[in-house]
Amino acid sequence: MSANVSMRDALYEAPGPKTQRLVRIGTAISVVLLVAFVAFVLRQFYVNDQLNPKYWSFFLRWTTWRFLLRGFLGTIKVAITAGIIAMALGLLLMLGRISPNRALSAICHVVTDLFRSLPSLLLIYFFFLVIPKYGLRMPAFWMITVPVALAASGVLAEVFRAGVNAVPKGQVEAAMALGMTHGKITRKIVLPQALKIVIPSLVSQLVVVVKDTTVAYVVSYPDLMQNARVLISNYDALVSMYFVVALLYIAVNYATNQFSIYLAHRSDTPVISRVDENPV
Repeated sequence: MSANVSMRDALYEAPGPKTQRLVRIGTAISVVLLVAFVAFVLRQFYVNDQLNPKYWSFFLRWTTWRFLLRGFLGTIKVAITAGIIAMALGLLLMLGRISPNRALSAICHVVTDLFRSLPSLLLIYFFFLVIPKYGLRMPAFWMITVPVALAASGVLAEVFRAGVNAVPKGQVEAAMALGMTHGKITRKIVLPQALKIVIPSLVSQLVVVVKDTTVAYVVSYPDLMQNARVLISNYDALVSMYFVVALLYIAVNYATNQFSIYLAHRSDTPVISRVDENPV
């Protein structure tokens, strides 16, 4: 299978002349609607005086960007730490779930589903409001990092399990025929191949982790959003500040997604892309 498979080729047959014509018409209409929407937004900005230089001029100051970058580094620190913890915990949950020990497998199944079902914000409130009542006080960094990691670990456990299931069963059966134990088969045959398959998905999951850090204001952790809120209060520039912060988040998440695609190409892992680089 090619390392780069278009979404069209994966789901549909190649479009014929009539379909291609409809696609071109639909694209033209979409572009016109998008331009009209952008023009409408700009007009509303103008009508509501949001294009006034006082709402944008402070971005020309280095102090503004230094404050934002300080929060941005806080966001990256939380995202990377939570991602590492989530990967380690997700791997352990997956290994427990595929264990021949039924009790361990059932427990890991329940824990995985629990972390997948609970929203990260609810976990953050639990660590922020409930745990301190029992005498356990954590720094703001860990009160945001641990809940985000727990919420992501359930998803990553399923990603790891999908990688394990993608390993050909014939290899496992052949290893069992040679008398290898379950642990040795998992460690020497299944895991190396599974990890190679899921590495791009693991990296792309960091996009979700980064987005989950946006609720760090709950624990007053100085991340990008929290610092942006401070600047909004200082300059009374709600629209412009959130617009710039949104661009920063888009840039980070796009770079992360592209890095996962790069890893997929390097490892020769099939990728379902939205763009057909080799149209029929």
